[in-house]
Amino acid sequence: MDTADIAAVDSTLVLLTVEEAARRLRIGRTTCYGLIRSGELESVPVGRLRRVPADAPAAYVTRLRAAKRAA
Repeated sequence: MDTADIAAVDSTLVLLTVEEAARRLRIGRTTCYGLIRSGELESVPVGRLRRVPADAPAAYVTRLRAAKRAA
């Protein structure tokens, strides 16, 4: 079982890798890093690693939907 399978099975995960967050959003890893760099997708440093809070992908999509409705 790889980390993607573990993330899909274990809903208690608090932090996701960038790759797991990208997979949840159905975007590429580079695009996900771009969203993190621009501040659109929340992330936190853990030592030398970058992690995305498990609720951040859903919050990002919620903001996109709200922006679309406001436009």
